[in-house]
Amino acid sequence: MFFACLLLFTILLSFGYAEITKESPLSIGQTLSSSNGVYELGFFSPNNSQNQYVGIWFKGIIPQVVVWVANREKPVTDSAANLGINSNGSLLLSNGKHGVVWSTGDVFASNGSRAELTDNGNLVLIDKVSGRTLWQSFENLGNTLLPTSTMMYNLITGEKRGLTSWKSYTDPSPGEFVGQITPQVPSQGIIMRGSALYFRTGPWAKTRFTGSPQMDESYTSPYSLQQDINGSGYFSYVERDYKLARMILTSEGSMKVLRYNGIDWESTYEGPANSCEIYGVCGLYGFCAISVPPKCKCFKGFVPKSTEEWKKGNWTGGCVRRTELHCQGNSSGKDANVFHTVPNIKPPDFYEYANSLDAEECYEICLHNCSCVAFAYIPGIGCLVWNQELMDAVQFSAGGEILSIRLARSELAGNERNKIVVASIVSLSLFVILASSAAFGFWRYRVKNNVLTQISAHISKDAWRNDLKSQDVPGLVFFEMDTIQTATNSFSLSNKLGHGGFGSVYKGKLQDGKEIAVKRLSRSSGQGNEEFMNEIVLISKLQHRNLVRVLGCCVEGEEKLLIYEFMVNKSLDTFVFDASKKIELDWPKRFDIIQGIARGLLYLHRDSRLRVIHRDLKVSNILLDEKMNPKISDFGLARMYQGTQYQDKTRRVVGTLGYMSPEYAWTGVFSEKSDIYSFGVLLLEIISGETISRFSYGEEGKTLLAYAWESWCETKGVDLLDQALADSSHPAEVGRCVHIGLLCVQHQPADRPNTLELLSMLTTTSDLPLPKQPTFAVHTRDDESRSKDLITVNMITQSMILGR
Repeated sequence: MFFACLLLFTILLSFGYAEITKESPLSIGQTLSSSNGVYELGFFSPNNSQNQYVGIWFKGIIPQVVVWVANREKPVTDSAANLGINSNGSLLLSNGKHGVVWSTGDVFASNGSRAELTDNGNLVLIDKVSGRTLWQSFENLGNTLLPTSTMMYNLITGEKRGLTSWKSYTDPSPGEFVGQITPQVPSQGIIMRGSALYFRTGPWAKTRFTGSPQMDESYTSPYSLQQDINGSGYFSYVERDYKLARMILTSEGSMKVLRYNGIDWESTYEGPANSCEIYGVCGLYGFCAISVPPKCKCFKGFVPKSTEEWKKGNWTGGCVRRTELHCQGNSSGKDANVFHTVPNIKPPDFYEYANSLDAEECYEICLHNCSCVAFAYIPGIGCLVWNQELMDAVQFSAGGEILSIRLARSELAGNERNKIVVASIVSLSLFVILASSAAFGFWRYRVKNNVLTQISAHISKDAWRNDLKSQDVPGLVFFEMDTIQTATNSFSLSNKLGHGGFGSVYKGKLQDGKEIAVKRLSRSSGQGNEEFMNEIVLISKLQHRNLVRVLGCCVEGEEKLLIYEFMVNKSLDTFVFDASKKIELDWPKRFDIIQGIARGLLYLHRDSRLRVIHRDLKVSNILLDEKMNPKISDFGLARMYQGTQYQDKTRRVVGTLGYMSPEYAWTGVFSEKSDIYSFGVLLLEIISGETISRFSYGEEGKTLLAYAWESWCETKGVDLLDQALADSSHPAEVGRCVHIGLLCVQHQPADRPNTLELLSMLTTTSDLPLPKQPTFAVHTRDDESRSKDLITVNMITQSMILGR
């Protein structure tokens, strides 16, 4: 019995304390564990030497991963060493007979203290009486930032909290690299090597650092950086889906974000990722193009300061301006400056924040300031200007921002003249060559034309089918043209359901009695082959009660047809915007439709095996079945994205103005938040019974968004409801939906809710954040006739965009 008790006592002594007190210090061989079993505190030796350190590590992970060390500069060597609490309540590390090597300093506990290891890996010293935290390891960082711990600065107190690397993999003493966040606005992360700047992340933009395109930019981004007007800032890292995660500054000067997948540690971010990202590698006015190998270049209008050094690969001398600027602070005259845009750029250092509503105003701010050498309008930040030299720019193969650099007009004019001369010579040469062969070519064309005409339809059809089959589309049915013509009565006018920019839609009935809807793409359709393929492949792989289902397709010659399930009640706009039919959709039914659309959107963004951005969400693309259940349709413009990818950029902006988010309309950047903006517009239209493209209120010609904002400010949105529905309304529910709609149409994507939050807002009564006044709207007061053409288009509609 005595032996069993002794064995149990030994096991408990060796494998875990609940806390450290004055009466129960922690000795070598003993550990203190967090209650969730994730973290462990104890003595360790990184290189199996006699040197012992007190540290915190992930419990049960092999090899051991230490995330915090107390006595980094002074290891203990005495086997009698222990971590305990003295009579003043301070936590201290005693090296046996050799005295104290580390302590928390004077903490002035009222009547003793205790130390415990929390579930998030924080070693805290707590006053026994008041429960007040006297000291914590999270405020004394090492080389690792754990989820919920923070790097910070405070300009008033002068406090800075950052990471300091180990000297080597086996030596936890402070190394030469220090990671911090800067107090400038917006802040950026930096790594110092001694007193020299070694790496910087670029300025912070709501969910990401702009100079790190590999960083997760989404609403689920684990990173957070908050700055306040009192001169303090806090950066934290919270990994929601992984229990074990960390951000570490390595002894080589690399900042890494790692998470444990159950087998190994996987990296989700690393900076600097290559030699291009070392600070100032290309000097002033130079940028490093990420390639193999990396190469420095001068911005347009600049030349190497030393051509000889540049050719040798010594680029640190940078570049100088080729043509001096003659700036008068205006935009006219032959000496007026111009701006050259450079894409995919990590914003240079020495930026300054300038208040502006939009990109156009940002341009004006820089144009009329002769000391401004460049500007960039960045989603999530706004306007940045550079009044100093451009330093530490990087050009990525993808991602990054658009930088506009001030140049003398002659820099671009000379380039244009060269292009004209070259183009003229080339054109003349081609004309001579083409003229000499035109007759022969025309003769051959006449001979072959008849044969090609006969086989083109078969080739086209087979090629389309092969393309579709290569996409592995499950259950795709190829309908014959004869079948569709019979079903639609040869596309008769009596069977026509509607039309839009893509062509027309017809009702049909197959021989088995099944009713179908046939989308017939016109030859002049804005929806081309790419969109046609995209819609077939994408929508056939998506299955949800709030998404319309495609049954198959028909391709014959130049005919392209999509066959859908037939929706008895057509599209939502035929009810909402029709004076006689709108009363058929009372408020409870409209609220059900709003929730159904949100569920369909949640499926697209989160729950489907393909993550999809619709890009053309609007009232006319919501179809209604026989029970008035909503189904999202028209996926010709939709885009798929995978993994942690959150947003993309396109040079071809497509969609319908009024529904397009500001960042998409201006820069081509689309994301989940683009669909959220469109949903917000759609929501306000459903409530008001007014269309965004035609609404104009009062002498000022207020847009629907402006009117909704005014309504919310005055009556919490209750009076925005279509008066035809007044008898069926629930004022609190209406007001909440207007509130949600305004949250969705906020100018900055990061301010809008994500799809999961959106559905939660619609289905619960939880508190809502206050919306910001909309700053973007489609204005059509002065062009009433043209606005009436805004029906269904798959390409950008020409309208005037105004910011307020």
